[in-house]
Amino acid sequence: MSSETPQAMTPVGVNHLVLNVRDIERAHQFWTEIMGFRQIGHLEQRNERSMNMRFYNGLSESHHDLALVEIPGGAPDEDEWSMAPRRPGLNHFAVHYPDRESWLKQIEFLQEKGVKFNLRINHGMTHSVYINDPDGHGIEVLYELPREHWQGDIQAALNYADVLPTEGAEALLDEPTPAFSGD
Repeated sequence: MSSETPQAMTPVGVNHLVLNVRDIERAHQFWTEIMGFRQIGHLEQRNERSMNMRFYNGLSESHHDLALVEIPGGAPDEDEWSMAPRRPGLNHFAVHYPDRESWLKQIEFLQEKGVKFNLRINHGMTHSVYINDPDGHGIEVLYELPREHWQGDIQAALNYADVLPTEGAEALLDEPTPAFSGD
C-alpha cells in the first residue's frame, strides 16, 4: 500500500452529452438536418420500460458525441434514481479517462470518498460508473474501449449492457467486454 494520499485522477475530456427531449423525431431533425450530426445507432426496444434513445457523432472519433432520449409518458418517481428522463434538459454528461488503469484508480477514489454509484455497467464500447454531483447532475465516469473493439458493429456495442454491483469491492472489478467485430 502506498503512503501517498489518494487523489482524483485527471480526465482527458468530456466524452459525450445526453439530452432529454420531448419529441425525438423533432430533435433528430434538428440535430441532423440543422446541426449536421450523423445518427450511428439507437437503443433497441426490449420491453415497455425501454428508453427511446438515439446516438450521433460528428465531433470526434468517440463511439458517440451526442445522444437523445425521449421523455416517456410515465416518468419515474422523482426519488428513484433512473437514467430515464423526467423533463427536458441534460440527462448526463460523460467524463472519460485515458486508460483502464486511471479509470480504475478514479472509481476507487470515488468509492473511498463515499460517492454513491447509481449504476456500474460495462457497455459495448465503454466501462462506466454513473454518479451525481451535489446538485443532482448526472455524470458518467468512463474509459472507452479501443476503437477496433466496437467499430465493426456499433449498433451491437450500443445495445450491450453488463450491469455490475454498485457497492463494495465487486463494484471495482473490471472484466473484458466481448468485441463487436460485425462479422
